[in-house]
Amino acid sequence: MKYLSAIGAVSALVNTVSAHYIWTELDIDGQSVAGTDGGIRSNTNYNSPVVDLDSTNLRCNEGGLDGSDTAVREISAGSTFTFRSDVAVYHQGPISVFLSRAPGSVQDYQGDGLWQKIADIGPTFSGGSAQWDLSQEYTFTFPSCIPDGEYLLRIHNLGIHNPWPAGVPQFYIACAQISVTGGSGSGWDPDLSIPGSFTQSDSGYTANIYDPGFTSYEVPGGPVKSC
Repeated sequence: MKYLSAIGAVSALVNTVSAHYIWTELDIDGQSVAGTDGGIRSNTNYNSPVVDLDSTNLRCNEGGLDGSDTAVREISAGSTFTFRSDVAVYHQGPISVFLSRAPGSVQDYQGDGLWQKIADIGPTFSGGSAQWDLSQEYTFTFPSCIPDGEYLLRIHNLGIHNPWPAGVPQFYIACAQISVTGGSGSGWDPDLSIPGSFTQSDSGYTANIYDPGFTSYEVPGGPVKSC
């Protein structure tokens, strides 16, 4: 078992493989390790997105259900973590982070249990336009109230640059394997299934960011649950 200890307006209608990105690195309290050695499960579709809302690929990307060759990173509840991508995210859309607790070893867990959303980064609106946080890294604080145990830590960017229904929103996904210590356990209330928590009727999925009336936005996937 591999185990590491640690305290990471473009065209709306045209996309190529080169116009994508992939989550490659996880930093936990300043210690950054890339790829499977860093706890991020490998995928088999390079940097392509997942678009099928009914697919189990929506959990941890295509080929991401197997974590047997991926390290487990230790994280202390209340500490910071950062996901990095190979290039800066540049498809407009929200960033969301989810957790799912493994019933045993997270390396054997396929994410078929319930999930809890712990973070969202949506747009801000100013001067009649939306500003998205398009970056190469995103830093979050791990909830202090999560119970100790092993989890899948899932991040996605939902690219809504190709508005539905003429285009199809795109999920850029990665799952990291973590072992949580020092949590109080008072704030664990998972109630989301993946797939199942994103639908074609979600306003945040169908939003047209080029519409002059685009002045507010609700991130899909339910509310963030905080301590």
